[in-house]
Amino acid sequence: MLTIPGTGRKVHYRRGGSGPPLLMVHQSPRSSAEYEPLMRAWAEHFTCIAPDTPGFGQSDPLPGEPDINAFADALLETMDALGLGACPAYGFHSGGIILVTALKRAPERFACLAIGGYAIWTAEEMRIFGESYLPPFRPSPYGEHLAWLWNRMLEQSWFFPWFDTRDAARLSVAHSDLPRVQQAVMEMLDAGNAYRAGYGAVLRAPRDIPPPDARTPPVLISAYDGDPLQAHIDRLGEMPANWQALKVATPAEHQATSLAFLREHAGGIAPPALAEDPDEGWIEAAGALLHWRGARGAARMVLHAPGAELAEPGPDKIAIDVPGHGLSEDAEDVLAAIHAAREALGARAIAWPALPQGDPDLLYPDLAPDRFGGHLLKAWSAARAEAIFAPWYAASPAAAIPLAAGALAPHAIAARTRARLRAGSAARAWHDILASNPGGTR
Repeated sequence: MLTIPGTGRKVHYRRGGSGPPLLMVHQSPRSSAEYEPLMRAWAEHFTCIAPDTPGFGQSDPLPGEPDINAFADALLETMDALGLGACPAYGFHSGGIILVTALKRAPERFACLAIGGYAIWTAEEMRIFGESYLPPFRPSPYGEHLAWLWNRMLEQSWFFPWFDTRDAARLSVAHSDLPRVQQAVMEMLDAGNAYRAGYGAVLRAPRDIPPPDARTPPVLISAYDGDPLQAHIDRLGEMPANWQALKVATPAEHQATSLAFLREHAGGIAPPALAEDPDEGWIEAAGALLHWRGARGAARMVLHAPGAELAEPGPDKIAIDVPGHGLSEDAEDVLAAIHAAREALGARAIAWPALPQGDPDLLYPDLAPDRFGGHLLKAWSAARAEAIFAPWYAASPAAAIPLAAGALAPHAIAARTRARLRAGSAARAWHDILASNPGGTR
């Protein structure tokens, strides 16, 4: 995590690899998580640095109604706060629009850009998008918004734009790949209604290609067969002499062409020592990356209940997302990871959670993604009921609990739902560990 000086805006970023720095800007409404496979593939060539753009992933949104210039300036602020000098950069779709806008505003900050698909919308397309592409996305009391979200993300590979259900709008890359759909769904749950600002800024962005006589770093724009923006290669018009645009056959060819271009123009830039916040981040513990927040060297490291995630730890405390929960990776040995985290963070003791009461076979329903999105509604129903009954599945007068203020507000249910979905089967595993180690864990 990184706090931008002067504004206090939080920026989450991923990093990996070695060699010259490579800035990677994701498309909307996604997050830097979409670049994890590409970062691993390019790690032998570059120190890959992928921030979540404002309002997406774990990064704070920008205030008001920001335009594309505000997102470009926010990227330059992030580069400043990280300590990044002039470097190569890669962006896909809307990430490329942010990068080109930033390059026009500060060309000295970039060695080169490689862009995957660059949109040049017509006035009519922008009118249609403005009316239908970005509906409000707010949680509803009974979870109806999740049915829309699942099918919206499922069908975005079937039609472009996603709401245009005509044969003429069909895409050649249609799929029902559940992990891919689930990742996009979870990223929208992170963004919430803020997705409209980030996505809207790039949809409203003007054609921002510099004139032919402009002096800029070299830029490569490529798009593969099946990418709806491949047709936009023909709309780019005249470009500076050191810009080029290519149509390629496959995503793999686009990535290989982009990598070769980035390596050609990266130069001998030294790998950076990246800045990060002192009170939140990730540590490696027993082979897993664990998310933590609080004061290193605190008296206690606080653990949360199964299916939940860390809360603000309070004075002289530090909290982690238990392996497999929240923003932490799962661990082969959960207890070993917890004890390794305590040692690495300098906490003097561990505050263990109480074992949830109830039948674990019922407490933790199967939340593996299914083709129809039913797992989302299961998680919502459980998250709603847990504010009414204990255990949540025992809907009876005897199991009724006092209603806490705000516990049934849609945003509160949404937070508990997302925590359950993030945890998945790790929630039951954590419960079983707590149940089988009553002395050793405490």
